[in-house]
Amino acid sequence: MIRLNELKLPLDHADDALPLLIAKTLGIAPGDLLGHSIYKRSYDARKQKLLLVYIVDVQLSSPELEARLLQQFEANPHIRPSPDQNYYPVTHADATPAVRPVVVGFGPCGIFAALLLAQMGFKPIVLERGKKVRERTKDTWGLWRKKILNPESNVQFGEGGAGTFSDGKLYSQIKDPRHLGRKVMTEFVKAGAPPEILLVSKPHIGTFKLVKVVEHMREQIIALGGEVRFEQRVSDVLIEDGQMRGLTVQNLNDGTNYELRADHVVLALGHSSRDTVSMLHERGVYMEAKPFSVGFRIEHPQGLIDRARLGQHAGHQLLGAADYKLVHHASNGRSVYSFCMCPGGTVVAATSEVNRVVTNGMSQYSRNERNANAGIVVGISPADYPGGPLAGIEFQRQLESHAFTLGGSNYEAPGQLVGDFVAGQASTQLGSVEPSYKPGVRLTDLASALPEYAITAMREAIPAFGKKIRGFDMHDAVLTGVETRTSSPLKMTRGDNFQSLNVKGLYPAGEGASYAGGILSAGVDGIEVAEAVARSITGAA
Repeated sequence: MIRLNELKLPLDHADDALPLLIAKTLGIAPGDLLGHSIYKRSYDARKQKLLLVYIVDVQLSSPELEARLLQQFEANPHIRPSPDQNYYPVTHADATPAVRPVVVGFGPCGIFAALLLAQMGFKPIVLERGKKVRERTKDTWGLWRKKILNPESNVQFGEGGAGTFSDGKLYSQIKDPRHLGRKVMTEFVKAGAPPEILLVSKPHIGTFKLVKVVEHMREQIIALGGEVRFEQRVSDVLIEDGQMRGLTVQNLNDGTNYELRADHVVLALGHSSRDTVSMLHERGVYMEAKPFSVGFRIEHPQGLIDRARLGQHAGHQLLGAADYKLVHHASNGRSVYSFCMCPGGTVVAATSEVNRVVTNGMSQYSRNERNANAGIVVGISPADYPGGPLAGIEFQRQLESHAFTLGGSNYEAPGQLVGDFVAGQASTQLGSVEPSYKPGVRLTDLASALPEYAITAMREAIPAFGKKIRGFDMHDAVLTGVETRTSSPLKMTRGDNFQSLNVKGLYPAGEGASYAGGILSAGVDGIEVAEAVARSITGAA
């Protein structure tokens, strides 16, 4: 097959316009085109007239014609052979390993690590400190509706990981020469995700649909011989002569502890398992501080963003709710940028620790809530929080505890109107934008919620963003604080074999180890780590 890139058509083109454009581009008769499949569909809104942009795979009437066209268009970068995007396992278990591999954490990275190990016949054991996704959802709503936090079952902990209560974005900028991202997307569709995620340029699933998808993937792992244990927290590790030998696991149902023999352990902890990270640090597992970002959530009417981004095409069914991506380099040397933009979504309470406030964004598949929200965050580095690998965690905790106090010490979040924030004055009354954060927002002055350098940079950035997106700096837009868990504040460095630098058999993975930054990249990392585990067990090259 041949892949064609950059095929552009009007938004409301006729059904036969795409095959006709394919034939015209290749210079062939329509009858020579046996069929085509859309690989990706995006849109180009840079000019006044919005255009749909397609990448398609084309089947022609004969291999000879295909060969001739590929030779004819050899110099054209938009006409190439279709790549083989099928996934091929790197090895397969001849028998169940005497010591089964263990996956700690059942977020996107842990799910795909376990799924791939199960598909290759290694029958992994999964340990997840939180609950099954439906029970976890009830606990999460307990915080949002009743201001009751369960530290072991919340937005951060439980089946599906933090990605379950998010926009469910499935795109990434990682290099992916093996097309492992396609494997991730295909498995999601197989588990019940909408098939269109395979072709739209910025796919997402949304929380409610993710719940069922995650359940189906768990069922597949179990059907292949894997085991998934919930409410099981790893409280200690046994390391002998630099080699993983076992885990101490606390059963949170009854408080008992048990030992689990393990010499291949995938650490898919997520970025909020602070107690586990502290334990690993005490046991000498190598880790280092790294940059991350802190800031606030900003909310605008979704209609404002749609009109600013899509103009006359705002509201078109094919385009959906508009998103944005912004960056500003402030005069004080700080970078301010939008993070995890959630069209038609809500701002959610995302803390996992008592008496702290953390914000995040979430959307359903429909993206039809009244507000758009995004993190507006400022980059910081270990120089801003000196003190070793765990100093970033302590820095986060200080900001989250202060946000809890600013919000009234009841899990409400501190908030401020954008106009008041830029002007440096406290807010006392909401305007036209109703904040979506539950349990609620307490208006105040956010100046003390972040370090002075971050506040200064954001006050400069927001008006600059208003020049890029008309209305972005509207007075009534709402800032809600604080956004601290943009990524892990530390890195569990690993070698080329995907193992910890100083503990053989320990495989740091995903966002918690700083090897991913979202659902898709976490899934890809889970696949690669599973492959490394499988190779180690079988001795495969």
